[in-house]
Amino acid sequence: MTQTAQPAVPLRRAAHGRTGDKGDRSSISLIAWHPELYPLLVEQITAEAVARHFSHRQPQAVRRYLLPRLSAMNFVLDGVLDGGVNDARNLDTHGKSLSFHLLDMRLQVPAPLHRLLAGRA
Repeated sequence: MTQTAQPAVPLRRAAHGRTGDKGDRSSISLIAWHPELYPLLVEQITAEAVARHFSHRQPQAVRRYLLPRLSAMNFVLDGVLDGGVNDARNLDTHGKSLSFHLLDMRLQVPAPLHRLLAGRA
């Protein structure tokens, strides 16, 4: 970023998400609210950053797939669903709440782009 960033905002102000599952694998889509925010997501919300954010779930692997024409990306997290729907003993066996956890990450947004953010801090 060439401009000075303001204090970090919750990722949910710049994007929305959706979670799916297959076995012990969670797939989390992240879609920018506005295309101008997408480059910030690509720069800051990396597979490594997501792995750190989900470290309490001990993912075996985290992969990121970019979908620039949709201003979106998809993260695939292996081994985060406690064995999968049929094996997990937690209340969220499908991992639907994982997208909300991702949206709690912090994002540095330059002041000129604040007009594109959803909601309040």
